Amino acid sequence: MKLQKFIISLLLTVPYIATAATEPGDTAIQKPNIIQRVIKYFDDSNKEKETKKFDFSIIGGPHYSSDRSFGIGLVAAGTYRRDLTDTITPPSNVSVYGDISVILFYKLGIEGNHVGRNDSWRIDYDVYFLSFPDKYWGIGYDMNRNNGNETKYKRYQTRFKADLTWRIAPQLYVGPQILFDYTNAHDTDRPEMWHQRMHTFSTGAGLAIQYDTRDHLTNPYRGWFLRLEQMFFPKFIFNRYAFSSTEFTAKWYKQIWKGGVIATQFHALFTYGNTPWGMMARLGGSDTMRGYYEGRYNDKCAFDTTVELRQHVWRRNGVVVWAGFGEVFPDFSRLTAKHILPNFGLGYRWEFKKRVNVRLDFGFGKGQSGFIFNINEAF
Repeated sequence: MKLQKFIISLLLTVPYIATAATEPGDTAIQKPNIIQRVIKYFDDSNKEKETKKFDFSIIGGPHYSSDRSFGIGLVAAGTYRRDLTDTITPPSNVSVYGDISVILFYKLGIEGNHVGRNDSWRIDYDVYFLSFPDKYWGIGYDMNRNNGNETKYKRYQTRFKADLTWRIAPQLYVGPQILFDYTNAHDTDRPEMWHQRMHTFSTGAGLAIQYDTRDHLTNPYRGWFLRLEQMFFPKFIFNRYAFSSTEFTAKWYKQIWKGGVIATQFHALFTYGNTPWGMMARLGGSDTMRGYYEGRYNDKCAFDTTVELRQHVWRRNGVVVWAGFGEVFPDFSRLTAKHILPNFGLGYRWEFKKRVNVRLDFGFGKGQSGFIFNINEAF
């Protein structure tokens, strides 16, 4: 699951509404004040509600990040089950989020995983709209590393991605996938940096194959996750630029000692044909190569890999450290060790809900660093 980049400096929340009853002749019970309500809300937020089919909580507050500046974000996260007596099937989850900052960035979205009865099928979805005073360095490593190519522009983007997969064997899921993306770049004094139309529609369909033995969808302690996506964007379904893409993700988790989990991820995206600039493979952001400006490095192909140690420390608190690397390239013949980008960092975790963490990460890259606040682990 993926979620949005903002760093927390103060947690605010919708208070837990406590009620008090009095009987005739009884001494009135003093209602808790706002501070007590907030404390109780957070105390109860990570407790499993076995009698609730839908467990829903809200968190938010002001934030700062190196690419979004100061702003306010809000995330509503929920987990739910079709059958409360079924403790084997993993719970479904949904997150609704919004963010706005002083540089006139805003983003609204919803993402989640819906698990069918007995985990026989799944729906994964991610929908968002954003408006962002973004930066662009062109396409390819040589262009991207040149600070003189930095170009400011206004980015509008709407994306809808969803797949429906059925279990065809133990832990193996296969099914169709669709994607719609509209990206529009404007308000720039260097349009020649794009070499393409500055607004693009991309409509695609394809197939997703997934093998999943994780013990939990949002915060695994053990298991494998393998996913292959093959997408096609032909001209006959309203694409100006015809292309295709192959995306592969491999994740592995193992508990190595009490409270300690090793998490690893390898991710690669390869595009072929006349790929529009808005659909290029990108490094950076809140989930991969944390600390790099999202999209600073982009090309037709990219890969990245990360190893992370997650350690529970005390009560609902934990820490993580990670290291990894990645690269962007136009095709396999241009893949070279000289263009490898390093990545490492550390972070703090607070258990907002059971197996759902608020994360605060500080990542470092080649000449770059950045803060990230999000719900759920990076992978």
